[in-house]
Amino acid sequence: MSPQATIILASTSHYRAALLRRLLEHFEQAAPGTDEFAIEGEAPAVRAARLAEAKARAVAATRPGAVVIGSDQVADLEGTVLDKPVTVHAAHKQLAASSGREVVFHTAVCVVDLRGDATTHVDETRVRFRELSTEDIARYVERERPLDCAGSFKCEGLGIALFERIDNEDPTALIGLPLIATARLLRQAGVVLP
Repeated sequence: MSPQATIILASTSHYRAALLRRLLEHFEQAAPGTDEFAIEGEAPAVRAARLAEAKARAVAATRPGAVVIGSDQVADLEGTVLDKPVTVHAAHKQLAASSGREVVFHTAVCVVDLRGDATTHVDETRVRFRELSTEDIARYVERERPLDCAGSFKCEGLGIALFERIDNEDPTALIGLPLIATARLLRQAGVVLP
């Protein structure tokens, strides 16, 4: 890959940008402007992969000559998708539903290379929530305000106290960008990494 090739994160998420800075010193961010619609009957992992690729391709279409990274995360509570709550009420409701149960997070990353070829990986993280009281949930939501996070928590902050267990291969996936897979896909696209 040319040393001048631009790398773009197809996201305005500061969580994903902070993660990507672990791998890269220089990259741009661009809003993909994609509609994150659901397709009835679509499996959560398939939805995450589809949306990650759609984001990467949307930005790549406007920036030829760049390597573009797209990502998406879908939280699945026994068949129910937990989107970003947006409101305090919705966050309380999601956390109450997750109490004592397992939520599976499907975090997809897609890299579109200089030729326009897309490669996608989906990481799966299983999170077992401890039993949460109404007071636990209220204190947590008040302190963290996790309204922009799928599943209504921030595992990189106080959200870790809500869990009994996390099972995964890549701890960064739960934050929103699986760096092990991202590094592999970037290397395949010709990006030089350690």
